[in-house]
Parts: sequence; C-alpha cells; structure tokens
Amino acid sequence: MTEQAEEKAGQKAGMGETMGTAGRSVKDGIVGSLKGINEIEAEIVSLVRDTVSNTLKATGSVSGDAVEVTRDVVRGAISATEEVGAGLTLSTKSVAKGIILGVSDVGGDVMTAARETVKAAVQGASDVGADVGVVAKRAVDGTVEAASEIGLNVIDVAKSAGTGAIEAAGAIGNAAVTAVREMLLGVVGGVKDVLGAALPKSGGAGGSPGETHS
Repeated sequence: MTEQAEEKAGQKAGMGETMGTAGRSVKDGIVGSLKGINEIEAEIVSLVRDTVSNTLKATGSVSGDAVEVTRDVVRGAISATEEVGAGLTLSTKSVAKGIILGVSDVGGDVMTAARETVKAAVQGASDVGADVGVVAKRAVDGTVEAASEIGLNVIDVAKSAGTGAIEAAGAIGNAAVTAVREMLLGVVGGVKDVLGAALPKSGGAGGSPGETHS
C-alpha cells in the first residue's frame, strides 16, 4: 500500500510538472500576444495622431477642417478593419485617442473632436454591423485616455464624447440608444448626467421619448 501511495504521489507530481509547463507555455504565448497588441495599438495612436495634426497644419484652418478630418480618419479606420475582417472594437480606442491627441497638438477644439469622433465611430459601427455599444465605449475610452494624458478635464471630454454617441445612436434607433447608454454609464460618472439630458431628445426622434430609464 505504501509503495502504491508513493507511486500515485509520483504520478500526481509528474502531472503537476506537465501542467505547469503547459500553463507556462500558454502564459508566455498570451503575454507575447498582448505585448504585440499593445505595440500595435501604440502604433495606431501614433499614426492617427501624426496624420491628424499634419493634415490640419497643411489645411491652415484647424477649426474649420477638424470635424471633416476627424470623420475622414474614422471612416479610414473602419474601412481598414473591413478589409482585414476584424479589429474594429480593438482599434477604435486607439484611433479615438490618436485623433484627440492630434487635434490637441495643433490647438484645435478637443471637445468637438471628442464628440465627432465617437459619433462617427458609432455611425460607422452601425454601417458595418458591429456592436455599437462596445464601439461607443471603446471610442469614449480613447478620448478619455487622451484627455488624461494631456491634462484636460476628463469629465468634460467624456460628456462631450457621450453626447456624440447618443446623437449617433438616436439616428440609428431605440435599440442602439439603449445599447450605447448601457455601455457608457460605467465609463465615467459624469457621463450619466449628459445621457439623461440627451436621451429624451434622441428618443423623441425615434418615437419613444418615455424610454429614458433602464
């Protein structure tokens, strides 16, 4: 019995070592993949930031062209994800962050850029059949992260971005408004206030003004 017990203990130890190796392999693979994702996201932020700031500098009309450049950049990003077949929800945050940083670099209106960025992202997500709620949250996350990095009022930027999300969702339909609203309520506390103000107007356009509470 003692020998059998020792043998079983030895087998368990061997299994533990095997699983430990397998676990380490998975861990290393995931870490490598996540590092790769982080590098890709950083590259997207840098690309978008440089593109936006350089384009606005070239036009010579920061305030007048920022909205169109913002929309154009978002369209380009969505087109890219369509071409490769994936990545919209992952890239949205980086694109939004890059736009805000680029607009800020040239002294543009960051609040308007935040609103238009998220608005364009939600509209684009709807056009390609993506999850508008998730895309809206990722876009708002990106604007908030950028605002934090450059020392802007995060709550104000989040409110502006949330307004854009609700405006876009309102044009899509009540289901989109609900999806976006539910996703955004957890982003920043201050977003809840602007959603409460924006939802009745969006709901009125869609036909159910009373549906403003979850």
